[in-house]
Amino acid sequence: MILAVTGGKGGVGKSTIAYNLAAELDALERTDSGDSFANANAGSIVVDGDLGMADLPSSHGPDLHDVLADRADPHEAVREDGPVTLVPCGRTLAGARSADLQGLTDMFAALERTYRWVIVDSPAGMHADVGLPLAAADAAVLVTTPEGAALADALRVRALARELDAGLCRVALNRAGPAPATVAVADRFGAPAVAIPESEPLATAQAHGQPIRDTAPDTLARRSIEALADAVYSCSSA
Repeated sequence: MILAVTGGKGGVGKSTIAYNLAAELDALERTDSGDSFANANAGSIVVDGDLGMADLPSSHGPDLHDVLADRADPHEAVREDGPVTLVPCGRTLAGARSADLQGLTDMFAALERTYRWVIVDSPAGMHADVGLPLAAADAAVLVTTPEGAALADALRVRALARELDAGLCRVALNRAGPAPATVAVADRFGAPAVAIPESEPLATAQAHGQPIRDTAPDTLARRSIEALADAVYSCSSA
């Protein structure tokens, strides 16, 4: 399943949600298959799909820029040595310019043959590099914060997702306050909303390239992301 984690405005926490969703979905897969993956097409991988503003952990070796410039095979860019399996993206402007966006669909398809969950940390805005992950996705998680500007931008991406026939599984209302308006958000976006509270442990874990399930498993933020992963898992079975 290809899952686009998207949102209109930058800085709303898409990368954090994508990274932690991958960790939680891996845990769900292991639970269902007896603490190990039952077949080859299992587990999750997160792709840092923001070609110009990469935010997930980086590493040495081929990355998304190299794959999209036909300098590397998709699986050569996979990093399995961290807590979350991922395809990092390069940080250079030259790398972004050399990338052929049309190769994204083929890359996602290649990864989907190996991993059950291909989670794409999509870029912000309304450019082509936002639309392509949505066009390839089986479903989407839309990330927004409660601020008016973030919600307005997210609604524009919601409209784009409808045009591209990307089913909206959940809205992640990130950095929510003590009384989050999840019902009102769900009504506006046409999909259930999951509130994820402002969390220093979550921010600290992300800064160190660790999922919160490993660093602060008993926090409200982790339980909220776990609930989001459960919902996404259910969407894949619908």
